[in-house]
Amino acid sequence: MSERIIVVGAGIAGLFAAMMLAGPTGDRGREIVLLDRDPPPPEDDPDGVFADWKHPGVGHLRHSHAFLARLLNIIRARHPILLDQLKAAGARETPFADMIPSTLKDRYTPEPGDAAMSILFSRRTTLELVMRRYTQRLPGVSIESGVFVAGLLTRRGRAGKLIVEGVRLEDGSERRAEVVIDAAGRRSEVAEWLAELGAPIPEQEENAGILYYTRHWKLNDGQEQPPRNGAPGAGDLGYLKYGVFNADNGWFSVTLAAPEVETELRQSIVDPETFDRICRALPGVAPWIDPERSTPQTKVFGMGDLKSRWRSPVVDGEPLALGLFLIGDGLIRSNPLYGRGCSFAAIEAEALARAFDASADPRARAVLYDRLTDQALRPFHDDMRQQDRAAVRRAEAARAGDRSTDLRSRLLRSFIIDGAGVAVRDDMATLRAALRGFHMLESPRAWLMEPRNMRVVLKTWARGKKRNAHLYPVKLGPERAEMLSSLGLAA
Repeated sequence: MSERIIVVGAGIAGLFAAMMLAGPTGDRGREIVLLDRDPPPPEDDPDGVFADWKHPGVGHLRHSHAFLARLLNIIRARHPILLDQLKAAGARETPFADMIPSTLKDRYTPEPGDAAMSILFSRRTTLELVMRRYTQRLPGVSIESGVFVAGLLTRRGRAGKLIVEGVRLEDGSERRAEVVIDAAGRRSEVAEWLAELGAPIPEQEENAGILYYTRHWKLNDGQEQPPRNGAPGAGDLGYLKYGVFNADNGWFSVTLAAPEVETELRQSIVDPETFDRICRALPGVAPWIDPERSTPQTKVFGMGDLKSRWRSPVVDGEPLALGLFLIGDGLIRSNPLYGRGCSFAAIEAEALARAFDASADPRARAVLYDRLTDQALRPFHDDMRQQDRAAVRRAEAARAGDRSTDLRSRLLRSFIIDGAGVAVRDDMATLRAALRGFHMLESPRAWLMEPRNMRVVLKTWARGKKRNAHLYPVKLGPERAEMLSSLGLAA
């Protein structure tokens, strides 16, 4: 008899959960139904879907995305046909060789591990569209749209243990299943429902202290991306972070991220003219939005309410509810600065499939899934929280005009910028190690723990700025006072 699984939500997390649990040929003997409260995408090409898909359950649908090597490798290994379909839809796989800084280009010799560090560039709508069409064709998988889940169906088992047996819909009907997977994202109400049932989920939550603003462009006919001339397409000015994100079919986006304390700047960025003026002041961005090269396609999209959150559905080795699993933003969230959210979901789905394949026992599955996700994702989540705290302190000091940080903070920042940041532009092995952390192939700080890499960084740092001058990228952008003055804002 097949195992019936209900997945609440059909975004990236829900689709990955269904894909991994079904397998590439649907041979796992599972009946998987995804219940999506949003309407389905239009029957259109990627550009039409980007323009017209009403998908309110994904507030960041039209924000910049980059799909890291860890995610790409999971797709390639588990669902290679999906990767072919993504490329056919215009998604671009960019290899490690194309991400090497200009200071190292003439010293590059391919190595076997380089193939595992490719990145996938695509608009979020294109990725989700292709994933959705692929997933609903898998044997045993179906997607129902416009279905609102209003609660859980539960009973009490032995010793009063809460057991989830399905979901209750908004129209009063019920759907029963052996397993319910909550993939409803940040709007999920599962935590509230469990609390009402006397099983509150412990969680750690912290404000990321930043807001994101994104605008999309498309290359003009006959135009190509600008050459890499030493001005990076991403950077951190303290009062502003920025990044250029390649996408599919000639599209790209620019995201500007402003700290919460920069109230006037945040209020101004939403104006397209101001957004573009800021972009033109950034050497790594300006060539991309040159009117001869590209044309803006959208307004400026804002995204707030950014938090780091870790929920723990297993407490002291015991699941709070049997038959219920959380995945995606409803389980773990972090600042999207490094594009890890979709990779988190893919890794969680892979862990979920491992737990289901290892045992049919609900408790054993829950405990193993909890352990696997903690091992795989805790280092990245905690690393981002530390970076968020440091960024908030920097932004507050910059706004107050306070440059008198303590010696330890100045040394640490110098070590990162003038040591590690320069070393990865001068030593290929160090760059490879750092990018393995960036792509979530290793723990984010593991590369600095290796004695060889630490020696390179310390030696680079000790040479000093003057001797390393040729290794620095061009100036990232104006100082805060200069930028705000150019925008007519008080510093």
